Amino acid sequence: MSFEFLAPVSDLVAAHTELLSDHSLGKQIIIHTADSGVPELAKINIAILGVQENRNDINFLGEKLNFDNVRKSLYELYPGNWDASIVDLGDIVPGNEVSDTYYLVQEVLSTLLQKNIIPIIIGGSQDLVYAQYRSFDILERMVNLANVDSKFDLGNSAEPITNTSFVGKIIVEQPYNLFNYSNIGYQTYFNAQEEIDLIEKLYFDAYRLGEVISDVTIVEPIMRDADIVSIDLGVMNSNSINGITKSPNGFDGREICAISRYAGISDKVKSFGIYEFKNFKGEEMTSMLMAQIIWYFIEGYNYRSNELDIKNQKSTLHYNVPVEDEILSFYKSAKTGRWWIEIPFISSGNNKLKRHTLLPCTYNDYERACNQEIPERWYKAKRKNEV
Repeated sequence: MSFEFLAPVSDLVAAHTELLSDHSLGKQIIIHTADSGVPELAKINIAILGVQENRNDINFLGEKLNFDNVRKSLYELYPGNWDASIVDLGDIVPGNEVSDTYYLVQEVLSTLLQKNIIPIIIGGSQDLVYAQYRSFDILERMVNLANVDSKFDLGNSAEPITNTSFVGKIIVEQPYNLFNYSNIGYQTYFNAQEEIDLIEKLYFDAYRLGEVISDVTIVEPIMRDADIVSIDLGVMNSNSINGITKSPNGFDGREICAISRYAGISDKVKSFGIYEFKNFKGEEMTSMLMAQIIWYFIEGYNYRSNELDIKNQKSTLHYNVPVEDEILSFYKSAKTGRWWIEIPFISSGNNKLKRHTLLPCTYNDYERACNQEIPERWYKAKRKNEV
């Protein structure tokens, strides 16, 4: 089994955990240590996994990764009123080749998916998202990827994969399981116009940094429709995170934690990763920020509403809105007040698309439809279904 290759949490962190309060998160998490071995996964909801791989970082200089400070910061926090059972599986160490690491990541994550356990990945370079995405191959269905990043990371898909080209690889390499890619927080000056045009041509979603900062709630329906969520720590501004980014513009700690909570509260998100962590002198603030991002994801998970089958719930409200030559069909949850819009299903013989007939939206989308404006995300999703 692939779990036998996992490295345990360090003895230093294990000893540190023993000194913590019995009410701390570290005392609630079942930890893979050298003494206890890999924890049993029965009745587990969330698994934390470190991946010490960064060799495909375009700026790689031979440095090795260590997540001890991240774990110490996380374990020192206190859980909310949570019911989730959490394990820390330890780390995947770099294989002989980067492809070996990818294979092990894919195997471990696929096993967790089959057991309905959500992995939280603490990663090195963001090309690991490729393996995170490939772990869904076992489910044989289309998936949606939401990437919180200042760049699109399309790169040159004809070249070997790097942390700046993994999205391009995901798009072009078989099996083709990507239905939608959403970028949250891109900054125009970090992206070539050709890439911006390609995102539009493929009917993918992209939200500029300023747009999200002005109203972070626009992230909620995006996360509600995502299967995989990836966060590049480089999306943060330099005042909020040390040593990772030099950009004065980016999200601050409150905004990234709000985004993480939206990901956690989504009934659909099954895999969550935080990437581009680097070890450096004085990394404690970065480690604490990562710990809080993880905390907010778990907090969100504990408030999931089980509304994946919202269309067939008796209490759901249904509204039909005629717009031009279309009849837009909206659904509203009586429990949470959240909204969805139905996408006409095109019978193309591709059964992978059938699950994408209901698209999360907002009340504002419903209001705009009443004013004879077709929501842009509905139009893009409809076009992708027609392809």
